[in-house]
Amino acid sequence: MATEVLEEARRVPPDHKVTFEEFLDWCDEDTWAEWVDGDVIMLSPVSMPHQEIGSFLETILRPFVEMHGLGEAFRAPFLVRMQSISRGREPDLFFVAKDRLHLAKHTYFDGPADMVVEIVSPESVGRDRGDKFVEYERAGVREYWLLDPDRRKAEFYEPGADGRYRVAPIGDDGIYRSKVIQGFWLRVDWLWQTPLPQVVDTLRTLKLV
Repeated sequence: MATEVLEEARRVPPDHKVTFEEFLDWCDEDTWAEWVDGDVIMLSPVSMPHQEIGSFLETILRPFVEMHGLGEAFRAPFLVRMQSISRGREPDLFFVAKDRLHLAKHTYFDGPADMVVEIVSPESVGRDRGDKFVEYERAGVREYWLLDPDRRKAEFYEPGADGRYRVAPIGDDGIYRSKVIQGFWLRVDWLWQTPLPQVVDTLRTLKLV
């Protein structure tokens, strides 16, 4: 019983500012939270469409980057620490190029990711489109995917010459071609299909099997 009480107490966020190291010590693998300027921000459970789209993307991204030796794809919960702006965020999915994988620690990635995916939910829309948009831009994330299942809308952003995000185009064929994950492309309509495409069929389309 004492152990259960202690574990429950760990899930109550601190009511004062904490260092990133204190945040890591408090947060366990079953607690979804982010660190923002010393404050602990608890995250709400995700919806089924959110979970399904995240799983689908992971199962096609991970083998693609591994097969081509490009780096590694990570899935939440795994923190991205952006020390320059005092943020520790948990993207739904992110990619790190192979020459930066040495920054991966046991429980977090110590630096901005190269590509970040956030899947919008009613609870997260303001954070994903506002706070995180600005934070990823400032931290130097080179590609930001913002996917909204409710509106069936996908937006892709890349920094312009001034470092500010601009919309990256989707082709007339409905395909988005990543500049950060070389050679990877995504038919945007895949994301809104019910049910989602069979993974094995998608991997064949991407010439991975």
